[in-house]
Amino acid sequence: MITAVLKGFGMGAGLIVAIGAQNAFVLSSSLRNQHVVVVAALCILIDAALIVAGVWGLGALIQQFPALLEIATWGGALFLCVYGFLAFRRAWHPSQLHANSSTAPTIKAAVLTTLALSLLNPHVYLDTVILLGSIGGQLPKPQPAWFALGAALASLTWFSLLAWGGRRLAPWFANPHSWRVLDLLVGVTMWVIALSLLLNA
Repeated sequence: MITAVLKGFGMGAGLIVAIGAQNAFVLSSSLRNQHVVVVAALCILIDAALIVAGVWGLGALIQQFPALLEIATWGGALFLCVYGFLAFRRAWHPSQLHANSSTAPTIKAAVLTTLALSLLNPHVYLDTVILLGSIGGQLPKPQPAWFALGAALASLTWFSLLAWGGRRLAPWFANPHSWRVLDLLVGVTMWVIALSLLLNA
């Protein structure tokens, strides 16, 4: 049991702890103090649901219908391009760099953005559903359930740290220049991921 949990945690952490659209958005939301608890919790729930689905066979289904990943690839690339453009625009206009300003997104917009960044990214399915699902699904029972728990705990730990850590870094972002740098990094990250999706399509 413990071995399966640790194996799932290690595999999950290795895939989740990387520069990606989800991580950039959670950190940005935390620094701006804009619905970060909802955003982080939604990322955790999505990861957990996909991990469990993968361990219980959804990965094999997706492999039989590659068109699903192709749709997610093109849709995700388009969304990331738009989100990256918005990040660059925030960096260009200092008036949009302050936390809790009138330009802060509503909770509905934050939820929809999180869903799009998570579910329109085919890497999420490749990592959580297919890779983790294939590894966990091959373990003898009841280890798959414990493996899925460990991987979900890795997601819980990482996104909680991002949400908490962003608030600790907030004093460093009292200077508008810091916000500009952050948005430039977010924009570059989004566009690089979008480009990688299109090149691998």
